[in-house]
Amino acid sequence: MEVKIENSWKEKLSNEFEQNYFHNLANFVKSEYQNRTVYPPAKEIFKAFDACPFDEVKVVILGQDPYHGAGQANGLCFSVHSGVPMPPSLVNIFKERKADLGKSMPPNGDLTGWAKQGVLLLNATLTVAAKSPGSHQKKGWEEFTDAVIQRVSEGKEKIVFILWGAYAQKKGAIIDRKKHFVIESPHPSPFAAHRGFFGSKPFSACNEFLVSQNKKPIDW
Repeated sequence: MEVKIENSWKEKLSNEFEQNYFHNLANFVKSEYQNRTVYPPAKEIFKAFDACPFDEVKVVILGQDPYHGAGQANGLCFSVHSGVPMPPSLVNIFKERKADLGKSMPPNGDLTGWAKQGVLLLNATLTVAAKSPGSHQKKGWEEFTDAVIQRVSEGKEKIVFILWGAYAQKKGAIIDRKKHFVIESPHPSPFAAHRGFFGSKPFSACNEFLVSQNKKPIDW
């Protein structure tokens, strides 16, 4: 099956595309796009990879599901298209960025600029049916994105993994913490942010580590 994904990732993940679980997943996703409204747009399913080739990854931020509201999801976790109102979790991410780095609210919530600097903005599940959170969970995406995390953990050195919330932290259990720098805190959602996400300073902590490894910091 032909998967349209950036070439370095295609090479790293070629084994996954041959697996039975991925064929079943691809058939399910194709059928969903034909019969329901599904987000993100099909051409943006693999945007996280297309915007951030394997060789350029310096930071991984893990999300869970794409946004399930009209026009929100753009293939990058926590990100929305320019012109779309920012969801509450993203507003809180920018509030923490302001507290941490002094940067004011951006004009939009499109995080493509982060991705192009080496931040892999990876959701655990890459598609979702409209207004149905979790509708594409346990169909094979989680197995695929576990493989992505494993390839990065095994194949690269000194990566920063940012794990917000219990779901991301559980998924991040496979990261080799002797090789990589892991930042963990509660989730930025309004339900959890006040329990330790605010004040966690993930952006400066990430950049301090990158600089210590002679890597260029991220312009958050």
